[in-house]
Amino acid sequence: MTDSVLFDRLPAQNGKAIGVATLNRPQALNGLNLEMCQLLFKKFQEWAQDGSIAIVVLRGAGDKALCAGGDLHSLYASMQKNQEGPAWNNEYAREFFDVEYRLDYLIHTFPKPILCWGDGIVMGGGVGLFNGASHRVVTDTTRFAMPEISIGLFPDVGGTWMLSHLPAGLGHFLALSGAQINASDCLFLGLADAYLPRAQYDALLQTLQATHWPDERAARDSSVHQALRTLANGARPDSGPLEQNYSTLRDICASREFDRITQALQQWQDSADPWLSRAAQTFAKGAPGSARLSFELLERVHHLSLADVFRLEYIVSLQCGVQGDFQEGIRALLIDKDKQPRWNPASLGQADARWVERFFIPAWPADMTHPLADL
Repeated sequence: MTDSVLFDRLPAQNGKAIGVATLNRPQALNGLNLEMCQLLFKKFQEWAQDGSIAIVVLRGAGDKALCAGGDLHSLYASMQKNQEGPAWNNEYAREFFDVEYRLDYLIHTFPKPILCWGDGIVMGGGVGLFNGASHRVVTDTTRFAMPEISIGLFPDVGGTWMLSHLPAGLGHFLALSGAQINASDCLFLGLADAYLPRAQYDALLQTLQATHWPDERAARDSSVHQALRTLANGARPDSGPLEQNYSTLRDICASREFDRITQALQQWQDSADPWLSRAAQTFAKGAPGSARLSFELLERVHHLSLADVFRLEYIVSLQCGVQGDFQEGIRALLIDKDKQPRWNPASLGQADARWVERFFIPAWPADMTHPLADL
């Protein structure tokens, strides 16, 4: 059996080394399962304490994706087994979201530079890995999105925190539309730190190996930035579709009004701009409940700490496992593949602010503390 994550240790200057973690399920677009999260969490904890590791590089195997999301098949099976039970009875979901969110939080707070190579598809769980890295690199093939509205979920893995801090309400648009953006738009929104063509990955590793690594964290970060600037040599991709539509999106989304944004999305289905039209059509086909839930989360998390955001997302993720749309969305997309989900609620009007409150009820016993209380 092939290891789901590969770990390498590359020699560098002045007795240091580079830790390289490679997600190794290319046939599944490097989708994250529980085992991968456990392996990454354990190794990253080791590397955080290993004085010889100067920097960590995180990448995906193959030429299609860093990571296209979480292991939806296993989550679907766990929901099937827990059809009648409360959310806390889904042991797989409990453990998967616990370990995944701890891993993402560790990446955000890692004591050394983490360079994430965001080549190809970076979606869902892949965004959770990418977003927390200190040096986020996009390439000419990057396709970045949080498309959870299409499966009855919401932008988790810290995605609500990320989207809530984007300017002009653009995070609300990305959450409700699942719109894909490219490397240029990631740079435009501050969701990436550097751009390099895919072909320069080997040169990047060689440059990092040839770098003299100081002990101070700030100096190490500066060394990584310098390496990326040198390799980029001023190269930058052309403006992306979000940047080209920025004024339109800002005028609608800056007010952060649910009805105003959703009405505009309904109208944009017939837009002459193919990117805007596709985003609007994705919204129209998505779960109305996910639209309301995502919007409500972005409003609630804006002033929370990152740890509190993960704690809130954990509550909501467990409830998504019993509310129906998440299971139905996976069924329609990946199990039966009929692409005809039967959403409940079936309309935005039914998915009102009162309806959404059910997702914010902790699922565990009343005498138990939050499972992520120690973040």
